[in-house]
Order: sequence, then C-alpha cells, then structure tokens
Amino acid sequence: MLMLLFYVGEDSYGIESSCVVEVIPRVPLRKIYHVPNYVPGLFNYRGTIAPVIDLCHLIQGTPSRFHLSTRIIMVKSFQENTTVQYLGLIAERITQTLNKPETDFVHSNAQMNEAPYLGGMILDKQGMIQQIHLERLFTDAQRFYLSAVGEHNPDDFRSY
Repeated sequence: MLMLLFYVGEDSYGIESSCVVEVIPRVPLRKIYHVPNYVPGLFNYRGTIAPVIDLCHLIQGTPSRFHLSTRIIMVKSFQENTTVQYLGLIAERITQTLNKPETDFVHSNAQMNEAPYLGGMILDKQGMIQQIHLERLFTDAQRFYLSAVGEHNPDDFRSY
C-alpha cells in the first residue's frame, strides 16, 4: 500500500494514497463559525467549496505550524447518495511517500474509542508510523458539520 506521510507535531502518520487527489500549498481560508475548532475554514477548490480540517488540531489539540512543508492534502470520499465530497486536511512536513504491505501494520491493544480513525502502526527507519483511516476520520456529528459543503456529483468530474 502506498501511503502519503505527514507529521502531527513529532509523530508520523500516513494516509493511503488512493484517497489523495493532490497536495496543495496552504491557501487563505474563509472562517466559518459554530463548527469545531479543528475546522479552520473553507476555500474554493476548483469551483467547489471545500472544508478544511487541521489534523494537528484534531489529533493533538494545537494548530499546525506554518512551515514550507505544511500543506493541504486534498482527499475525496464518496457519500451514501453517490456524491463526492472534497476535503482538505492540513498537516505538517508532507514530503514523502512510503510503500509497505498492509500486513506490516501492527495494531496496538490500546482502546481508542475517541479516535477510531487511528489505525495500525509500522516500524520504519524513521520510527513508528501510524495509519489514518480516512473513512473513520469523522463521527456522524462531524459529518453533519461538513456534509453541506464540498459535495459534487461524480458526473461533474468531466470539467476537471
């Protein structure tokens, strides 16, 4: 499995590359209110209003630092009604990929009910890398906050 690697603070994480549309520089975001504090805002992504989640803020409670390698990972997910939702994920030190078999991931026995999106871990020469399961990243309440924006019908892709 090919994974895009990134950091949250000093900890390394990976997202399966098949979910990633592209990695873009940080862009100005329009602030939205009455959403969780790990949602810094929205922006126009190729004609679609895309919400952005700060992974550092979500996972560790502190906003991402402004570095040249702090980027927005654009991901897409298909919703139940067959629309596609674009979502931006801010993370730090997005500079590498890693190809490892899924069988190399080891699951800890620690209960992570508050963070079901945290998957197994692998050991690499860089240290431990934890997998992020994008499909489990958001609870039903979080989906509610983000479902009204960032959706597109799959037929709309012809214009990209």
